Amino acid sequence: MKRSQVVLWTMTVLLSCLLPVQGQPEATDKCLAPYFFVSGNKSGLDQLPLKHMESAVNISGIIADVKITQIYKNEGQAVLEAIYIFPASTRAAVYAMKMHIGERTIEAKIDRREKARQSYEQALGEGRTASLLEQQRPNVFQMNVGNILPGDEIVVELFYTEMLSMEKNLYEFVFPTVVGPRYSNQIASAAPETDRWVENPYLHEGQAAPYTFDLSVTLSGGMPISEIFSPSHQVVIDYQSKTQAKINLADGAGREGNRDFILKYRLVQKEIASGLLLERGEKENFFLLMLQPPERVKTEQIPGREYIFIVDVSGSMHGFPLDISKKLLTDLIGRLRPSDRFNVLLFAAGSELLAPSSLPATRANIDKALRLIGGQSGGGGTELLPALKRALALTRDEDYSRSVIIATDGYVNVEKEAFELIRKNLGQANFFSFGIGSSVNRYIIEGMARAGMGEAFVITQANEAEQKAAKFREYISSPVLTGISYTIDGFDAYDVEPLAIPDVLSERPVILYGKWRGEPSGQFRFEGKTGNSKTYQASINVSDYQTVDDQAALKYLWARHRLAMLSDYNQVDSDQELIEGITVLGLKYNLLTAYTSFVAIDSEIRTTGEKVTRVHQPLPLPQGVSDMALMAVSTSGPGSFGYRSKSGGLLKAAPEPRLAELTVAGSGAMKETLTVLVTDLEGIRTDLQGELQNLIETHRSDLRDSYTQAGISGLDGKVEIRIMLNSSGQIKSVSILSDDFNNKVLEEYIKTVLKKWQFGSGNIRENSSLTFSLEFKQ
Repeated sequence: MKRSQVVLWTMTVLLSCLLPVQGQPEATDKCLAPYFFVSGNKSGLDQLPLKHMESAVNISGIIADVKITQIYKNEGQAVLEAIYIFPASTRAAVYAMKMHIGERTIEAKIDRREKARQSYEQALGEGRTASLLEQQRPNVFQMNVGNILPGDEIVVELFYTEMLSMEKNLYEFVFPTVVGPRYSNQIASAAPETDRWVENPYLHEGQAAPYTFDLSVTLSGGMPISEIFSPSHQVVIDYQSKTQAKINLADGAGREGNRDFILKYRLVQKEIASGLLLERGEKENFFLLMLQPPERVKTEQIPGREYIFIVDVSGSMHGFPLDISKKLLTDLIGRLRPSDRFNVLLFAAGSELLAPSSLPATRANIDKALRLIGGQSGGGGTELLPALKRALALTRDEDYSRSVIIATDGYVNVEKEAFELIRKNLGQANFFSFGIGSSVNRYIIEGMARAGMGEAFVITQANEAEQKAAKFREYISSPVLTGISYTIDGFDAYDVEPLAIPDVLSERPVILYGKWRGEPSGQFRFEGKTGNSKTYQASINVSDYQTVDDQAALKYLWARHRLAMLSDYNQVDSDQELIEGITVLGLKYNLLTAYTSFVAIDSEIRTTGEKVTRVHQPLPLPQGVSDMALMAVSTSGPGSFGYRSKSGGLLKAAPEPRLAELTVAGSGAMKETLTVLVTDLEGIRTDLQGELQNLIETHRSDLRDSYTQAGISGLDGKVEIRIMLNSSGQIKSVSILSDDFNNKVLEEYIKTVLKKWQFGSGNIRENSSLTFSLEFKQ
């Protein structure tokens, strides 16, 4: 009988937690995890309703105002609900949303998260088109657009403002375009609603986003601009005047939507001027103060220092990110002074230490560390918290100043837990974080550094590693200011953020936000110690600065900073009083928060009971991130998989047998399900194990065809296979070793499929052989 088939891949590389369900020891549940998107063949269904996304950015002075436009179009015949996960800046204060349906514009309203969700679901049930914007993390948002009728084009706009980061006379604007896949060891069925976004589909490595992307920037520097450049994209720059310019993406370049857009510009003025912005509102007045610190004092006599390097070697770091980490660590460790001490902790699903306690920075110890790091290829989960705890538990020499340096892409789901752990251990070390990759999780990278009174660095390209390493050495050699305090005389300021000013480790301004009452007069006075322990004093006279009428920007920036202090760096455990405080702030200042959402509902009833099909918009993998990012497994429970490093420590999880379910539909009610696994991997190099597992998924259609074209059914058994590779990773020959396997037709198809496979790990000897099994289960 000739068969046609439909492939339903519930093969979820990440999803195999294998943890027992309570009361049912033999049962298993799956981890909360992303998965690879597979296009189905359901007639009339548009699985990719997001057609275009663009961002229009207006930068004035130190403040950026951003409008993001998302265009959804239903080109199928089914009524859709589209779900799209997307990022924004960690500093973004999202203050408005609009939905356009034809000529109609609906202004979104802010409401408590639960009520907004209820209103949205009710609108869908009534046949109204609606959109819902929720915050899953301060830099991760979820857009739901429901009741998109066939032929509809729905345009959703959202607006946010942020203050730019700056150092000396260099300003930086970052627009993230994609959320990288997050590792989580939570059981999916027990995960809270706010974490379920982690289960999002992703495209394979190298696949372009299924929507178009564009971005434009209008820049008003307020003073002459000396230089504009983008280290991430090719751009076209049109100078309107000495102080203004327009920046657009170059035609045909950088429109993949798979990495952060980064814009940097310099002003002619050699340093950022100290200053004060005063904004008078209808009900409240706001201020923003910037104080330029003194120049760094360079000292040659640096006291002894200890460095703990925590390096992410998980699956998402495979390839480009880990290569950059190796380059960075070679620079940092290779330039330690003999008077320094150091240790290295590698982590994935488990962790491995270079030594039980920190070692002197001798040439021999440095070479030992570099060999350990250089031998990593990336694989397994991303258990950041256990790695941090293990590092903090290391015995400390009180005569040494300890710094913890974390190198990771941040693709984890434990941001608040990490912040709290660092905050509780501030007396032990300063924390510095290096985000490695084209689209890192800046929320955790920046948050760990702020919580640890350190600095954050993001490396998006290989040529930045040396530069960022040099900056790090400059920062830790001598702080610009320490022990900073301030007083306010004659100016009625209140609700000032931050409550305390940490050490200034780079030449960037000290910034205060706050509210004020009465007349703008009085003075701010600052005092601290410079790098050579001399007293530093500065003052700013309020009356020297003009007051502007309500422009809302300072209001949003103050409220966003207060929200960050409440939500990002407080106790992890939910506290109802804290939640209510965040909620009230969001409602009062019309801001998106973890507990407030925007909802826009059309007044027209557009459907009458049609079933709505929910589709999750797939995301591209960030540039440089491989499919290995979706191959992490948990080692936290029974049935988990792992291997031991030579030194005996559990380093990372070995790839679990790859599960692929092929549902083969025949005529009438006939249907068969075939499960294919890769097993018997002992003795195979771990990086090749991972590639072997991944090749099964990559060539799934060929494996499917080998089964169906052989015209067999009820296949159940194991096929032992030996392949021989050349030095380029190509398969030279395939041998079937199983004596009891006698299906010659299927055997030939298997050989044909496997000869298409290509390994890319490198360091493969000519005529290397691998022996493994394909296990078929009916």
